[in-house]
Amino acid sequence: MGEKVDQIEFTRSDRQRYRHKLRRCLETLERLLAEGRFESPRKLMGVEIELNLADRDGMPCMVNDEVLDRIASPDFQTELGQFNIEVNIPPHRLAGPVFSELAEELRTSLDYADRKAGESGAHIVMIGILPTLTDAHMVLENLSHNPRYTLLNDQILMARGEDIQLQIEGIERLVTTSSSIAPEAACTSVQLHLQVTPENFASAWNAAQSISGVQVALGANSPFLFGRELWRETRPILFEQSCDTRPEELIAQGVRPLTWFGERWIDSVVDLFAENVRYFPSLLPICDDEDPLEALDRGDVPHLRELKLHNGTIYRWNRPVYDVARGKPHLRVENRVLPAGPTVDDILANAAFYYGVVRSLVEDELPVWKSLSFEQATENFHGGARHGIEAELVWPGLGRVPVTELVLRELLPRAHRGLEAWGIDAREREQYLGIIEQRCLRRTNGAAWQSATFHHFRDRLGLDRLGALRAMTLRYAEHMRGGAPVHTWPVD
Repeated sequence: MGEKVDQIEFTRSDRQRYRHKLRRCLETLERLLAEGRFESPRKLMGVEIELNLADRDGMPCMVNDEVLDRIASPDFQTELGQFNIEVNIPPHRLAGPVFSELAEELRTSLDYADRKAGESGAHIVMIGILPTLTDAHMVLENLSHNPRYTLLNDQILMARGEDIQLQIEGIERLVTTSSSIAPEAACTSVQLHLQVTPENFASAWNAAQSISGVQVALGANSPFLFGRELWRETRPILFEQSCDTRPEELIAQGVRPLTWFGERWIDSVVDLFAENVRYFPSLLPICDDEDPLEALDRGDVPHLRELKLHNGTIYRWNRPVYDVARGKPHLRVENRVLPAGPTVDDILANAAFYYGVVRSLVEDELPVWKSLSFEQATENFHGGARHGIEAELVWPGLGRVPVTELVLRELLPRAHRGLEAWGIDAREREQYLGIIEQRCLRRTNGAAWQSATFHHFRDRLGLDRLGALRAMTLRYAEHMRGGAPVHTWPVD
């Protein structure tokens, strides 16, 4: 989302030319697949984590430019809000002690970034939605100083033609409006990347979709928004509403939202890119000089920049990625389901579970998506987000079952087998999947801890709502820096 742009105004001819370039990019992708031009399998994975900046009182701190200048590392980048930054970890081979290696790298990077943030009066908080955010913080002036964000905001509001409406029914009810896409900045996520071959892409994407509801239920860490207790993982519904280009009339007509779970299982990566081109008008119709088909005919590797830019403005929870590295094109599944936090160990436990279960499902002779309808997978995703660790989900052979039972009986054994197939060390498997097991046995994740601790401060200690949210956020940050997984955190 933060890629720099130069053009700030678009004409009708710009949009027509962009649509033409998108179709040429799609034709080029089909040829690349047919001609076997993609990189050989390399078992690579990657992690991105979006982070919040908060002051000593736990309130959002609008200083990301200053903090990034102090960090001075290309691994850290801007995000949508001035209280957000993002850290990108270089790709790793999914083998051996990879999760311990990632843990060491992440802790080193985050500790350094936190020290530098402290020089600007801020601290890093890894959490899905910073609980102390209010709608007063969600104004255009608090977007990051990157022209692309302003341009994207303008294009979404222009397409919508009216202010953005947020209406979320959860444990409590939130109804508010915004004159910008700034509420989207409240969502801070973890993105898990998996490089796959063209032949395995559809199976990997289908597998990721099928367990998205389980992921969001286990990893839920965003129960509060603008002072209200809503869904256990409020990010999905907030993301859908905060960048929705559709007024009520288009919603009633069934027009698809930019933030989209999808509507069917796929047979090829082309299915997803073709849907993007077919269903979604361009938000940023910026054309590159490259003609992708001519580049391919010359023997060059086309970058498909229009297709990539368009893809980056459609917010699938499992996004297809085309990229070029070391002079070779490759494909990735970018899993965007999980919130940030609570700790490095929790993030890597979520990652180990995801990579293990996906590998196991891909290798099944009878894939789960042959007996789990897409509608059921969609329902699982929304149910997991709404109810978190207390969710009941549908799974073939088990029917409707508590997510904790589904994980303990079916998916944890799969995760172990999948990680073993990747070549992950036994000690790694036990350590990180053990965290998932304990979450299920104790029925505790980040959202459950946040809710219990907020009610402890408000109902038992008598703090007002904002005071309880601030106290809970500060206690959360203290435990986060301690590093122990969230299922071990006391409520006090």
